[in-house]
Amino acid sequence: MHRMNNEAEFEGAGTEDDPWILTTPPGKSEFEAYRAPEADPPALVVQVGSTELRYHLSCIEDLHMMLTEHGDWMLLGNADEQKEAKPDTVEFWGRSEDNPVSGWYGFKKGLRGRFGNYVPPVLEAMGLAEVEHNARNNRMRAI
Repeated sequence: MHRMNNEAEFEGAGTEDDPWILTTPPGKSEFEAYRAPEADPPALVVQVGSTELRYHLSCIEDLHMMLTEHGDWMLLGNADEQKEAKPDTVEFWGRSEDNPVSGWYGFKKGLRGRFGNYVPPVLEAMGLAEVEHNARNNRMRAI
């Protein structure tokens, strides 16, 4: 069962002063995220406990465009940076030399993975995608 975007409720505006309060797709962990267009380079900032992850801000628009072109559900394939990402997943695309940034969307070595865990809920909060919320093997698609 997945939660449709129009049924989901999200706190926050996605700014540093009012970040989104989100949960990972399985619903087990809460995190904050916000857009930092003034950062150098511009970033999507994800705060998980005391750990800060940063992804290219363009990942939001780029992922939405890729999913729109894909036209169907895609597995998230969440994985740490040190693990191989499964092909044909959001995680794989977020590290692929074939994506618009020609590689990792994550900035900090060691914390570049988990793209498929933290970026999909942001697209869901923005009304750009539907994300499944099962215990595992979640998928997403563009709206």
